Amino acid sequence: MTAVRQAFTRESADARRADLIEATAACLAEHGLAGTNVRAICAKAGVSPGLLRHYFGGIDDLVAATYQATSDRMDAIFAAAMVQAGSDPRARLTAYLTASFRPPVTDPELLGAWTAFWALARSDARMAAIHAESYAGYRARLGELLVACGAADAERLAIMLTAMVDGLWLELSLDAESFGAEAAVAMVERAVFALV
Repeated sequence: MTAVRQAFTRESADARRADLIEATAACLAEHGLAGTNVRAICAKAGVSPGLLRHYFGGIDDLVAATYQATSDRMDAIFAAAMVQAGSDPRARLTAYLTASFRPPVTDPELLGAWTAFWALARSDARMAAIHAESYAGYRARLGELLVACGAADAERLAIMLTAMVDGLWLELSLDAESFGAEAAVAMVERAVFALV
């Protein structure tokens, strides 16, 4: 009997990077910062530690790339929700804000990764810069939506609504039974109605 030889296929560099980023997010969600290390990430991605260093230089670079990729993914989700809402400014604003309370943003694994990113942003300059850029972009787009709805103090309202959405998302992620996604949506819609 002749053994059938498995054909070797090499993943593209982009695919390997994406696999490592996905594995890092999963490790952060599952094990937190303390349990996320090169060995755990590489085991999850099915690659050698040398490959991680080849593509990212080290775990700090990989975690930063994971935060950036996660932020970019969230931006795309919020933008898609806004586009799907059509052309009415208030509907676009509400869709942008309430996308945080619908899948995939409510994925329980996102909480673990996101809280790790927040913790790192307090002590790591690169993570703080990613955080600042991500939130500035979110607030700028929110400000534009508020202006389109006729809001007078869009910058201040954007900060306030961002804090409200983050707080509700965090509470909902920690305890989905406390008030539920639809209640969070209703609270944000009520705030928008009262403020704009």
